[in-house]
Amino acid sequence: MTEWKKDIAWRIYLVYFVVCLFAVAIVVKALSIQLIEGADLKQRMRSLTLVEKNIEAVRGNIYATDGSLLATSIPIYEVRFDPNADAITDEVFEENVDSLAWNLSELFKDKSFATYRSQLINARQKGERYHLIKRKVKYTELKALKRFPIFRRGKYKGGFIFIQQNKRERPFRILAARTIGYQREGIMPVGLEGAYHEILKGVDGRRLMQKIAGGVWMPVGDENEIEPEDGKDIYTTIDVNIQDVAESALLKQLQKQEADHGTVILMEVKTGAIKAIANLKRNDNGSYYEGYNYAIGESTEPGSTFKLPALIAAIEDGFVDMGDIIDCGDGSRKFYDQTMYDSNHDQGGWGKITVKRILEVSSNIGMAEIILRSYKEKPQAFIDHLDRMNLRKQTQIEILGEGKPYIKNTSDDSWSGISLPWMAHGYELQLTPLQILNFYNAVANDGVMVKPKFVEKITKGRSVVMEVETEILNPRICSKETIQKVKRALEGVVENGTASNLRNADYKIAGKTGTAQIANKNYGYSYQSKTSYQASFVGYFPADKPQYSCIVVVNAPSRNVYYGNLVAGPIFKEVADKVYANRLEMHAPLDVQKHYAQSALPYSKHGSKSTAETIFNELGITIQNEAAHAEWVVTSTQDSLVKIAPRLIRDNLVPNVVGMGLRDAIFLLENQGLDVKVKGYGMVKRQSLQAGARVENGQTIEITLS
Repeated sequence: MTEWKKDIAWRIYLVYFVVCLFAVAIVVKALSIQLIEGADLKQRMRSLTLVEKNIEAVRGNIYATDGSLLATSIPIYEVRFDPNADAITDEVFEENVDSLAWNLSELFKDKSFATYRSQLINARQKGERYHLIKRKVKYTELKALKRFPIFRRGKYKGGFIFIQQNKRERPFRILAARTIGYQREGIMPVGLEGAYHEILKGVDGRRLMQKIAGGVWMPVGDENEIEPEDGKDIYTTIDVNIQDVAESALLKQLQKQEADHGTVILMEVKTGAIKAIANLKRNDNGSYYEGYNYAIGESTEPGSTFKLPALIAAIEDGFVDMGDIIDCGDGSRKFYDQTMYDSNHDQGGWGKITVKRILEVSSNIGMAEIILRSYKEKPQAFIDHLDRMNLRKQTQIEILGEGKPYIKNTSDDSWSGISLPWMAHGYELQLTPLQILNFYNAVANDGVMVKPKFVEKITKGRSVVMEVETEILNPRICSKETIQKVKRALEGVVENGTASNLRNADYKIAGKTGTAQIANKNYGYSYQSKTSYQASFVGYFPADKPQYSCIVVVNAPSRNVYYGNLVAGPIFKEVADKVYANRLEMHAPLDVQKHYAQSALPYSKHGSKSTAETIFNELGITIQNEAAHAEWVVTSTQDSLVKIAPRLIRDNLVPNVVGMGLRDAIFLLENQGLDVKVKGYGMVKRQSLQAGARVENGQTIEITLS
């Protein structure tokens, strides 16, 4: 063999050997994939195309105390179509596509029949298996879709696919919006939605999903891997009727005074249950909305409402008593380099008055003298006493964002010679409206401070999972003797003090006005010769047997009216009147003979305003008319006149007919759609349905007359 032939043969053998070696490597790799790596690779492939995804659980509802829905999850759906499902033959598709497109166009009214038809045909031609029909489909629309041509055949025969999602809704819109709150991923939780998120959210389920063309995830099969568990429901302490009155009264006064913002809180004395909480903020365009929970989150200098805890500390420590005389001077007094004024300094001041009178007329100088005289040598003792009354602690409510109370120590850098007299009337310290209310509520509750409560029970379906009990924060803020003394003084504030405009003949209110200048960190209490004020009133009612406490704070009124009794007081009274009118247990039993004995004037039943006015005018009896625009009134016979006050009658709510004659009572009750049953003769003494409750169709009410 010649040399060149050997060279060619060697090269051929070498190529053959390499090819064989490569073939062997391929076989070995194939066997390795099949026998060794196969399971792992299959799992990796499945992880790229098949995954388990969360199915959102239905979030629990939030209810008012009467069962009215405050927040609920409304199901919405994403609807898809598999136009290439095996059971959809060309014949089925072509026979029904026109009618399906027409129905879709008629239902959603977002695209023409031709557009829908074109999209459905293109989806089938392109081999799509998960064609989007519509997002955010309502339940009623979904029911209609299930009856459409092709879709009515179901998922496998008709390619009809829908995925449920949940949208949170508040049926009452802005009513208690900030207190109900919201829970959103990546945002600090707000209100009850945030505080009770773990209870409301439920447990998500799992569903196997497959990635198809276009990166779209499609559910595999109808069944879930793990079914979701719906969240629990919470029943709040909120009374929607009182809440409505509170927000309406607050809005009306904010608009009247052109104020920046305001808040109202109504609390049940014994339980701490919050029955209403309203917060309104002014927009740039002058309208108002619930933008922030001022009741809970805004710490400000409270002004004269702080005189109560200051006075209690001085009485408890044995420095003063209610009958002691304090010289308030001519209405102005200098403390070091600062001058303090009383509201009547331009009229010569209060002079020498009792401690009780100081609280009634809200003398700044009088209270400053009491605290300075009592604690000048040991100022930290005053701070420590405030601490023992829980005034330096938060109320521990579950809702996030409660403002921190600020009452400084004598060791703080900001402490000075004027700190004591200025703290005595609510400056150089900060508290939230809820914290101030909680203290006054403790006074109304004979010294027992309870934790404010927003939720009364948690339920699962019809079963009660947990009852929320009243929690005591401080069993005794001070002695019962001191409580009785300051209670009489708080009644005096309304009877003959700064809040005498709130006095009424039906029930007694006790409380304290507050008017504080608002400090700005950049320019202090005054800017361009103008001062902003915060007007407040806090108290409880009925004064003799307190059942409810309430605080109203209005910030920055701009119509040159800023005193607490004139700005905040009317809101308090409107809320209190509503509560009193609709709580029969707060009314003393009617005694007709007693009314005759008290006055020579005839006693009148409650009822129609026009009828009452006609009768009294004919008899020549003087009327004190406080119901200018009311149709129905409550009458009370005085020594020389008859007072007429409004009785609120609202649509779809059970009216209060106690004290009325039978004719008026039946007229009102039947006009609300109630079936009336009558027992006895005379005027209405009792009614079986509570006034203010929602009327249900065909409901029966029994009224007892005597």
